[in-house]
Amino acid sequence: MTDSSTRRTVLVTGAAAALTAGCSKYGDSNDSSGSSSVKASGGQELAKTSEIPVGGGKIFKDRKIVVTQPKKDEFKAFSAICTHQGCTVGTVANGTIDCPCHGSKYRIADGSVEAGPAPKPLPAEQIKVEGNSIRLA
Repeated sequence: MTDSSTRRTVLVTGAAAALTAGCSKYGDSNDSSGSSSVKASGGQELAKTSEIPVGGGKIFKDRKIVVTQPKKDEFKAFSAICTHQGCTVGTVANGTIDCPCHGSKYRIADGSVEAGPAPKPLPAEQIKVEGNSIRLA
């Protein structure tokens, strides 16, 4: 037989935590880093530099990262999760990273918002370029 008051406390506490988590906006984070993106383990190769077009980029949906090359030999990485409602971005074209859900566009050079409704830039991700390999940092 269980103590019903203890069980009720656990159930109420769990429900309150679930409600609190459900009320946050996408991109809100309780960790001190401020990052809300999901990170893959470090050191893994994402791509060869030749796979990222100059003036464009490539989305790694499984890693939730987009890597861009705004200028020759300049590589940037950002979260592939739109800051509007958490959709995964769908394309990189014409100098922007585009979300298919509501039309948000982000600049490939810095992840800043080119067109809303996204409320804030895509968070930067850490990569290392070693030779012709782009790796997670």
